[in-house]
Amino acid sequence: MSGTSERGDLSGGTLERIWIKRAKRGPMDFVPQAALRANRGLVGSANQGGRRQVTLIEAERWEAHMATLGAALDPSSRRANLLVRGCDLANSRGRILRVGRVRLEIAGETKPCHQMDEVLDGLQAVMRPNWGGGAFAIVLDDGIISVGDAVTWDGAHTG
Repeated sequence: MSGTSERGDLSGGTLERIWIKRAKRGPMDFVPQAALRANRGLVGSANQGGRRQVTLIEAERWEAHMATLGAALDPSSRRANLLVRGCDLANSRGRILRVGRVRLEIAGETKPCHQMDEVLDGLQAVMRPNWGGGAFAIVLDDGIISVGDAVTWDGAHTG
């Protein structure tokens, strides 16, 4: 064994930003720290329960989308809850992602909707391929996460 997973991401990455969505289609509020509740989501966020409790986007993918479109929008425009760096989310359904001490089960790919074109013409199409819109997850543990926390995969890819 080489010490890395088949995806080469065993070393993981970092949580760069956390946003709380007060209401559906409402503003995304940056917070340096947030509480997560198992099977619910981010405390104070509009999305609670279900399979889409927390949404994530990769910083590198967002930067590539902006470069493709010649734009420089803040990643909060994506309307995801967590911005991670150094952690490839593509094809991660069924995997367990650890953010700080909290585990998230990746439940699927976040497909970009028409709201992305309201933000920037062409953004929805650029985000559509290969998990470019990020992922959504189910919260497995209660806990606090903070900007700067380590983001790592637990175990082998099962999805």
